[in-house]
Amino acid sequence: MADHESVIVKVGILTVSDSCFNGSATDRSGENLKQLVESGKFIRGSVVTKDIIPDEMDQIKAKLLHWSDHLKLDLILTTGGTGFAPRDVTPEATKAVIEKEALGMTVAMLKGSLEITPLAMLTRLICGTRGRTLIINLPGSTKASAECFQIAATGIPHAVDLLRGHRAGVEKTHAQLQAEGVRSVHGSHHQSHTRHLMETGDSIATTIISMFTVSRATFSQFMGGSAQWIQGIGGSRAVSINIIQGYVNADQVALRPRESPYPMLSVEQAVSKVLENSHIMPTEMVDIKRALGRYLASSVHAAEPLPPFRASIKDGYAVRADDGAGVRMVLGESSAGDVPEKTVTSGFCMRINTGAPVPSGADAVVQVEDTELTEASIDGRQEIQIKILKFPTVGQDIRPVGSDIEKGEEVLCAGQRLGAAELGLLATVGVTSVQCYSLPTVGIMSTGNELIEPHAPLSEGKIRDSNRTTLLAQLQECGLPTVDLGIAKDSPDILLQKLTDALDQVDIIVTTGGVSMGDKDYLKQVLQVDLKAELHFARVLMKPGKPTTFATLEYKGARKLIFGLPGNPVSAIVTCNLYLIPAIRKMSGCPHPQRTVIKVKVDRDLILDPRPEYHRASLTWTKRDVTPTAHTTGNQISSRLLSMSTANVLMVLPATCPSLSHVSKGSLVDAIVIGDL
Repeated sequence: MADHESVIVKVGILTVSDSCFNGSATDRSGENLKQLVESGKFIRGSVVTKDIIPDEMDQIKAKLLHWSDHLKLDLILTTGGTGFAPRDVTPEATKAVIEKEALGMTVAMLKGSLEITPLAMLTRLICGTRGRTLIINLPGSTKASAECFQIAATGIPHAVDLLRGHRAGVEKTHAQLQAEGVRSVHGSHHQSHTRHLMETGDSIATTIISMFTVSRATFSQFMGGSAQWIQGIGGSRAVSINIIQGYVNADQVALRPRESPYPMLSVEQAVSKVLENSHIMPTEMVDIKRALGRYLASSVHAAEPLPPFRASIKDGYAVRADDGAGVRMVLGESSAGDVPEKTVTSGFCMRINTGAPVPSGADAVVQVEDTELTEASIDGRQEIQIKILKFPTVGQDIRPVGSDIEKGEEVLCAGQRLGAAELGLLATVGVTSVQCYSLPTVGIMSTGNELIEPHAPLSEGKIRDSNRTTLLAQLQECGLPTVDLGIAKDSPDILLQKLTDALDQVDIIVTTGGVSMGDKDYLKQVLQVDLKAELHFARVLMKPGKPTTFATLEYKGARKLIFGLPGNPVSAIVTCNLYLIPAIRKMSGCPHPQRTVIKVKVDRDLILDPRPEYHRASLTWTKRDVTPTAHTTGNQISSRLLSMSTANVLMVLPATCPSLSHVSKGSLVDAIVIGDL
């Protein structure tokens, strides 16, 4: 298709490589792709921008977003980061950015690569579109990236025409295909073409089988609605595809329960269940430069005393106390960092600075304010004689050896959080790495057909997803590693696929939406039926957050926690603070993982709800008041995210009862601290 004159493709080339980024290796793959594009051999293209970034998911996503949304490139080629190494995250970053996956292009590249080398099965390529930009992952190898680019180039010009809405180019391509006898694949033709491919030895299904596990919904779209186990023969090699197909039936809407079958727990019971099932993470050695906020797994003891020598507390003179007050001859000076060589004897003293070693023979320090100069050198550079004005005492203004920290003393204990002072203390005792509990990695996923990305223009029936942005930020404030798991449509198979993919990446999966009583709420069914998870609770007596769900499962020998939070934005934040953050803190080694609770005064009369309510409020203090006043943030409906924007506490309001219908202004209630005060 290189002769397609209607397409001049604006291209960005992104090399993902730690070694190329830091300069320890040459970017051969990216440079080769640039030359191939500009040669016009495969496509008529122009390289608008080229960059090298490290194997960091956030940086890859940011670059893809910028090039797609702001530079408006037609094509982005990434090279590198598509293998099985722990830092190979280009496909995951690409998945988080694209809006539509181009599975056919991926399959074509993999099929062609497998014909060259069987090791192509270890390449994880993702292709897809974002807006009008086509994004293609290529391997990091110079040879493999060129081969895959050549295969993909066949479809790039037509894809760009379609994305641009270039009607003339699209019609020209269709005319060429018709002239060559290639039938357009639509409707029933798609299904028959699919069957033909599955029956041929050189089948496209064979390539998918060799490389992918895909959801029934995704594969059905590509293969014309087929959702079966497929067997294809590739040469002399027999292969089969496992399409992930769950047992949850999405069609039996009328048979869904009309009342929740799950028992209603109190918040206290739910929190207890969460903490009981939150395991403490393994330990690891952490450099103190990266240990801020971590929890110690073992105590730290001082290897040496502090100070390691007798040290002066003041600027002044080291003296013998039994000489009393009077005139002294000045021997010299003891400065911080120096070791004094002279000994102080009767009738003599030595000038000394704060923190400097006290010379031998001296047993007191007299501050400079309690002395006067009686004789100096002509040039004023030396003190010859001073007068001590006040009678010193033994030990005066001297820090003895080990007075701050004794040798072998425990300076930090296991379970202690490392803040700025603690890290400074570690540096003081010469400890530069410590045994800490590992941090759990948390994945955040939104669910719902109505959701679109925040950057997308609104269309009828759609809303922008705020939950992922909010929860990811909340966890990043806690210093936790996070993974953006994207948006799952309301399909049990798509949800199952996304959950299965996430289990390989994270320790905790957090979903929002899909946990109520709607006919599209599949999370609990998928967890129990398909993943065989243990559901610990699925209803809590609280407002907001009643349908909050918590489950655990064993996956590849590791325990995974799954939090199904409600889809309403406020409910998601409230339940995150009540359940998710305590679980994360416990797993990270915190001995007291729950949020801080304080007493506050309510600023007005508040009507109580039949359920205990977690009312958003902000605090103020007056000089005359020890107890802060909690100011409600207004309308507390769970969809109103504005009610969280200034809140730093959740007031815990009791449920209404015959003897109590409201909380009066000035009453004291508990409040959970969720933000800076």
